[in-house]
Amino acid sequence: MPRFKHYELTGVLLVEGRQFVLSMPGGGTWRLEVTRSPAKLLGQRVTVMGTRDGFDLIAVTSIAAA
Repeated sequence: MPRFKHYELTGVLLVEGRQFVLSMPGGGTWRLEVTRSPAKLLGQRVTVMGTRDGFDLIAVTSIAAA
């Protein structure tokens, strides 16, 4: 998967340590680089839009309940 490509992903928002992550329905996770804390959405199904910025890192532009 190429870096800097735009993604729209839907999964469950979790936290691992101090890092927000998106748990995907088929398995696997994406680490999320966020500028504002989405803590109010923890444990909920969300849609994340952003740009891939590493192997498993998404630079989030928006996150909302799905």
